[in-house]
Amino acid sequence: MAKKKAESAETAPKQDEAVKAKKKNEPDAAEDAEAADGAEVQNEKETKEAEELLNDESTNDKYIRLMADFQNFKRRSAKEKAEIYAYASEPLATQVLEVMDNFERALTQGEGSETPFGEGMKLIFKQLQDALEKNGVHEIEALGEEFNPNFHNAVMMEDSDEYESGHITAVLQKGYSLNGKVIRPSMVKVAN
Repeated sequence: MAKKKAESAETAPKQDEAVKAKKKNEPDAAEDAEAADGAEVQNEKETKEAEELLNDESTNDKYIRLMADFQNFKRRSAKEKAEIYAYASEPLATQVLEVMDNFERALTQGEGSETPFGEGMKLIFKQLQDALEKNGVHEIEALGEEFNPNFHNAVMMEDSDEYESGHITAVLQKGYSLNGKVIRPSMVKVAN
């Protein structure tokens, strides 16, 4: 029994120290209340400052202008990206058009021959035209149309009874557009 009393006497101071250490680590209720009041005051100050900024017209104007600038930037970027995709094939199209011109000249030279070879060449030419049209390359109509310097390149003028003055009488080289943009104007003769 004496041993038990001695052990309990030794453990009692240790328990008291543990309780004291626990109390030191835990803030008391008064400190918590002060900290909460300080945080509330800080939040109220921040809220008032935010409300003042929101009510300030110059800040609202700056924000609205910034948003408008950003929206304009997004639209402009999307438009530029679409144009890049729409006209990326322009160099290839202009090179293929030169081949088409030669192909067409060859077909007009052999018009009298209705051989299977000639028919096959006409079909291949038609297939090439269709492929270009599917990719946005279209022929610019010129014969009989009024001369338009945006679409036509006048290389000659001639007197004509068939066409009015200022209208195209002959097409020397076909013109083409890619997705609405002229990539090669038509070379034409224009009536006086």
